[in-house]
Amino acid sequence: MENVLKYYEFSSFKKDASQTFHGNEISYSELNATHFLIFEKSGNQYNLYISRYGLKKEIGVKPPEIVELLVENYDKSIPEHRIAIRRYYPN
Repeated sequence: MENVLKYYEFSSFKKDASQTFHGNEISYSELNATHFLIFEKSGNQYNLYISRYGLKKEIGVKPPEIVELLVENYDKSIPEHRIAIRRYYPN
C-alpha cells in the first residue's frame, strides 16, 4: 500500500476531525484545486473516496461538499481497484 500512496503522491495520514470518515486516519491526493482522492485507513483496511472541498485546508476538518466511495477495502492486487484509482490520473 505504501507504494500506491507514494506513486500517486498522497499526503501523510492525519486524523479525520470532520467525522465524515468516522474519525479514522485519512490521506489525500489533489486532482485539482477542489477535487481530491482520499484513502481512509480503518485498521488494516483502506477505503478510497473521491471528494470535493472548497479549500484543501478543509480536508479532515470540515465535511466535504461531495463524497463518493469508489473502492471499499482497496487491494492493489485486484485489477478493478487499480483501474479505479488510475482513471483519475493522466498517463
